[in-house]
Amino acid sequence: MTAPITLASVRQRGRSLRSLPAIAAAVFLGIVVAVSVLAPLLPLDPTTTDLTARWQPPSAEHLFGTDDLGRDYFSRVVYGGQISLTVGVLAMLAATSIGVVVGLVAGYARGWLDETLMRLVDFLSSIPWMVLVIVASVFLRPGLWTIILVIGLFAWMPTARLVRAETMSLRERTYVGYARFLGEKPRRVVWRHVLPDAAPTIIVAAAATISSAMLTESALSFLGLGIQPPMASWGSLLETAQGALARNPWLALIPGLLITGTVLSFNVLGDALRRTIVERSDA
Repeated sequence: MTAPITLASVRQRGRSLRSLPAIAAAVFLGIVVAVSVLAPLLPLDPTTTDLTARWQPPSAEHLFGTDDLGRDYFSRVVYGGQISLTVGVLAMLAATSIGVVVGLVAGYARGWLDETLMRLVDFLSSIPWMVLVIVASVFLRPGLWTIILVIGLFAWMPTARLVRAETMSLRERTYVGYARFLGEKPRRVVWRHVLPDAAPTIIVAAAATISSAMLTESALSFLGLGIQPPMASWGSLLETAQGALARNPWLALIPGLLITGTVLSFNVLGDALRRTIVERSDA
């Protein structure tokens, strides 16, 4: 029997998303996303060089100082955030799409198809992700779309596992069995009855995938296999700042803190969303 809805239960359900860490994470991500999206409308130029203004410290004229070519580092960080977020979101969409399809098919079909797909997931999961991504990057031309494609193709396995487990549970629900009894086609049953109820799990997995994609892009760019000049991401800014750590440590500190803060914020919001969903299901 469903528990009655009271003021206390409503407050309990919203407590996770209204917690201080979740609010702070949402505000931080909102600022980062807004600045990155509005970058083309701002008076920023990340490519103009001025060799007479190299290695300048942060000032009123250059908020984050300048780099080895005299470029405004604040502009480069803003446009680098645009690239990093683009990689994270698009790679997440690709990985989530593949993972959801594989998980739904495996969890609903069961039998030999489930075994085949899960053995594929086990095989790909047993190989270190960095090895897979580096090998694929070597055979493909480095660039933005290559990074998105490679990460999307090798980051879907955790989502597939979660969606499969959720689908196997939903498959046994009474309303799903009744839909099958009425003769609805499996595709229709999955689309109308299984997928909507699996959506919370998919959302949580997507939040984790964005964080993973951004970290992967940063690692690849740091190794020189990611975003190529003249484009820049937070990871590539870290890579180019290696030679100036002793002289200008903020060149590495700023993108490093932004990567950490963004990834942490996505994880905090994903965890808050998960706890909220669990609270609602238990209420």
